[in-house]
Amino acid sequence: MKSNFKITVFLWLIFNLGNIGLFYAQNQTIPLWSGEIPNAKIATNYNEIKVFKDSIFYSTSNVTLPTISVFLPEEVKSNGTSIVICPGGGYSHLAVDKEGFKVAKWLNKLGITAFVLKYRLPNDLIMKNKIVGPLQDAQEAIRYVRRNAIKWNLNSEKIGVMGFSAGGHLASTLSTHYMDKVYDVTDTVSAKPNFSILIYPVISMNSKITHKGSRNNLLGEKSTNALIEKYSNELQVNSNTPKTFLIHATDDKVVSVENSINYYLALKNNQVSAELHLFENGGHGFGLGVEETSKSWTTLLQNWLVFNNL
Repeated sequence: MKSNFKITVFLWLIFNLGNIGLFYAQNQTIPLWSGEIPNAKIATNYNEIKVFKDSIFYSTSNVTLPTISVFLPEEVKSNGTSIVICPGGGYSHLAVDKEGFKVAKWLNKLGITAFVLKYRLPNDLIMKNKIVGPLQDAQEAIRYVRRNAIKWNLNSEKIGVMGFSAGGHLASTLSTHYMDKVYDVTDTVSAKPNFSILIYPVISMNSKITHKGSRNNLLGEKSTNALIEKYSNELQVNSNTPKTFLIHATDDKVVSVENSINYYLALKNNQVSAELHLFENGGHGFGLGVEETSKSWTTLLQNWLVFNNL
């Protein structure tokens, strides 16, 4: 009897450990670059600073090794759509939990495969050209997902980008600068997202409406007019810019609502499909929503995704 009991316990452990392995194999974090990271410089004593709250990975800064965290929906729910998520943080840190992991888990409930991008933050210490560093990571993230679409049973024509605050600037930069050659690519895989979702985004570098912290971190405090215009993404929209869904609160005192309005008007003027929702209140940084009018934005996005067959 004791022998049979030991065998039973042993088999139970093997079975459950196997299941645990399968579970963690689904949601994993992968280095974005398989080889040398383009545009990188080595800086001694420059290490990533991770912040944990209640044992939860909350935010990070000083990123030198970009990664993508993969969140897979249940296989029976997967609809083939995928979204690369760019957390915000003023190009100085990344709000990886509120504007990354939590959003990814919500998207999984809709059947969408989510990839949270931990991108490099612009800094002269670790980059030869800090302005293009985040865009390099964003372009490669879309290419990485597209290259591996079959592996995850994804539709390579339904890969979107989603960005919050300064992550919204990166997402809109990707949507308008996906053709920019910012690093050497060994294949012909496109970096163009098929759609974009911008939540209280920084769009413009224009001093009247920009978030100055984001602009200074990306372009420097003494930027040229040419760079300000180039990375004011409302000025870079054309008829090939991806369809876009935008959310902003009118009372946002951190990133002016004009950022979203001007980007929407640029899309409209170029006959690009776009949907904009402005809330009376909600402020800035509300993530998946707060107990104000901004609480309903996830439902609006879900309806937009269904309408666009995403």
